[in-house]
Amino acid sequence: MGCFPLFIELEGRPCLVAGGGRVALRKVKKLLPFGPRVTVVAPAVCPELAAVPGVRFVRRRVRPADLRGQALVIAATDNAGMNRRIASACRARRIPVNVVDDPRAGSFLFPALAQRGPLTVGVSTGGASPDAAVYVKRRIEAALPGAEFGPILTWLAACRGPVKAALESENARAALFARLFDTCMETGRPLTDAEFAALLNQAKQEENTHG
Repeated sequence: MGCFPLFIELEGRPCLVAGGGRVALRKVKKLLPFGPRVTVVAPAVCPELAAVPGVRFVRRRVRPADLRGQALVIAATDNAGMNRRIASACRARRIPVNVVDDPRAGSFLFPALAQRGPLTVGVSTGGASPDAAVYVKRRIEAALPGAEFGPILTWLAACRGPVKAALESENARAALFARLFDTCMETGRPLTDAEFAALLNQAKQEENTHG
């Protein structure tokens, strides 16, 4: 069976990476765009990882106390036995853990990620073939809209509050959100304040007309 895809909020939450090599570096780079507070615990850290800003480094081996309060843990040391012990301790504490050299020992997998601003698409083969996951990710990236899609999504997110405040009907809101998205895709950009106001006023009139 494949793994169930689950998206979790990591903004401001503590995440631990055990290990200081290039594999740990790749995991840290995947995590950081989502805003966690990353701590790397390892006796030695490769120069590329040490140069990553916004990461806290503890230069020693992992201790059980390091797991306390973590939102998730990555076991990425160069010692398979150590990784399994970290995974076991995390499971006992109900902490999500990824084991880089033994996916089945962990409780979650890192997907291959395709991103456009707030849009994130994760691809996983359940550990069967990381190369296949990367292949599919690249095909998805090629099919995604261009760089303008990220700003459009950010703008649409900012519209949700004003739309909900202005319209009482869920159907009216849904229709306006769809209209805003379609218009953004037609223009290839976020709408201006005047364009948004015009569509919002139109939606208000339609809501009043249809009761």
